[in-house]
Amino acid sequence: MTRETLIEFPCDFPLKIMGATDAGFAQAVVEVVLKHAPEFDAASIEMRPSKAGNYLSLTCTVHAVSQEQLDALYRELTSHPMVKVVL
Repeated sequence: MTRETLIEFPCDFPLKIMGATDAGFAQAVVEVVLKHAPEFDAASIEMRPSKAGNYLSLTCTVHAVSQEQLDALYRELTSHPMVKVVL
C-alpha cells in the first residue's frame, strides 16, 4: 500500500526542533539528523533562543529523498529525551 503525500521527492525539507537550552542539545540533534540525511550540513542550522533563553529552536533543512526517510527522522527526533517538539 502506498501512502498519498503532498510532498514531491527529492526536496529540501525544513524541520523545526525545539528543546531546553543545553550545551549538548544542538550536537545531539545534528547526530540524529546526519544518521538519516548524511549529506546534511550542520553549518546550515538556524538557531533561535526563546525570549527567556530557556529553550532553543533549531531549524534543520534536510534534502529529503522519501517519505520513509522523513518519517524515520521524525520518529527518532521525537523520541529523543532532549527534544520537546518537532514541527
